[in-house]
Amino acid sequence: MSVTDEETWPDAAEWTGKIYSGGWRRSEGGVQPVNEPATGERLAEVGVAAPADVVRAGTRAARAQRAWAATAPQERAEVLLRAARALRDNRGAIREWIVRESGGVPAKGDYEIAAGLSQLAQAAGLASLPLGEILSPSAPALTSYAWRVPLGVVGVINPWNAPLLFAMRALAPALVLGNAVLLKPDPHTPVTGGVVVARLFEEAGLPEGLLHVLPGGPGTGEAVVSDPHVAMVVFTGSTEAGRAVARLAGEGLKRVALELGGKNSIVVLDDADIGSAAAAGAMSSFGYQGQACVAAGRHLVHADLVEPYTQALIRQAGELRVGDPREEGVALGPVISERQAARVERIVDESVAAGARVLAGGRRDGLFYPPTVLDRVERTMPAFTEEIFGPVAPVVAFRTDDEAVEIANDTEYGLTAAVHSGSTSRAAVIAEQLRTGMVHLNDVSAKDAANAPFGGMGASGNGSRIGGTANLEQFTQWRWMTVSGSV
Repeated sequence: MSVTDEETWPDAAEWTGKIYSGGWRRSEGGVQPVNEPATGERLAEVGVAAPADVVRAGTRAARAQRAWAATAPQERAEVLLRAARALRDNRGAIREWIVRESGGVPAKGDYEIAAGLSQLAQAAGLASLPLGEILSPSAPALTSYAWRVPLGVVGVINPWNAPLLFAMRALAPALVLGNAVLLKPDPHTPVTGGVVVARLFEEAGLPEGLLHVLPGGPGTGEAVVSDPHVAMVVFTGSTEAGRAVARLAGEGLKRVALELGGKNSIVVLDDADIGSAAAAGAMSSFGYQGQACVAAGRHLVHADLVEPYTQALIRQAGELRVGDPREEGVALGPVISERQAARVERIVDESVAAGARVLAGGRRDGLFYPPTVLDRVERTMPAFTEEIFGPVAPVVAFRTDDEAVEIANDTEYGLTAAVHSGSTSRAAVIAEQLRTGMVHLNDVSAKDAANAPFGGMGASGNGSRIGGTANLEQFTQWRWMTVSGSV
């Protein structure tokens, strides 16, 4: 598909009301509407995969995977590179879908596309890495080998907040390492997290049966996790749902990679540059309406800097226009649903009732929630304890570096953090004491890179990592072979 044709891409006549499983086909689960959060307008209809559809998909995937695993790694990598070319060729249409379906501004769409391209390129590079080693023999005339082999079929349950990126982050390495994939996009974003992905790999020439896109709700997800052909489940979403996935997968002794919630802190020490720290804080809390697991849910600020920092944060919030993300100059679109908007509203209102103070924002208009700054936040308040997943920046004061570490670690989550200081060595000392899987100095908390091992600790995940060479460990398993006598 050329750039000049991208406004019609993907062709709705092919996929409306259908799932992708051995081509586009009608499902047994009926159809579901896809609505635009900003306007309520119906954008499309997709098929809903019933459990019977998942069973058939699992069987087809397992059959196709055997031949795919026998394909030369470089041939598998070429498919990913062709998918990247299709993504570049159709970026305008894909950006429009991201904006309208997820409520993100165009810059968010551009970010997802760029990050998706990085994931495809990074995954393609896995094809050239060594997959095994020759081991020291335990006896003379014995040769001992160990090498990595595909898992088989990987189930990917995708979130709504970065649907294209998260699909590529799991699907690309799984495929290039010889696996097949059952992809269940979130009901809020089945086009950008499912239809678009299927069409990209169709255009790339991925052999039939290796990718199945199965939209649906919890019942569809449970069927994917339970399917006997699925050897591994990659789940990105809430901690509560992740625990349920882990329990169900555990019954089948499946490998599980969980990327869950976060209550991430930005720590601002007394020697920090206030302007750059507040800019990073605003971006971390307000970007994409705060709807990211890596968003900053706490701003821990030295007591001597609370006043100038909050004033700088208020100025940042005041410059961010809220509205339909398709309109020029809008920085924050709607949150994804009424349920999520009500949750943000409850957390703020309950915290204010307990003594927090609203310095900016704090009142929504339907699904549009303005960037909100809270101070006087105490550690018993919902704004401190709960993952908000909305554009809210709770400010908490501290006096000493040790106190900052103690407050930051006062959570069951352990995903990411940021530390701001005029001294890199001082910031690093703080960073090393934080119980998080990722930490960034003098930067935002919300960072991602295709070559980095992304993941968290505690309630933010199960210790799994996706990204870079960590994907080798996640999407393959070891096989050992010995040969007695001459080789």
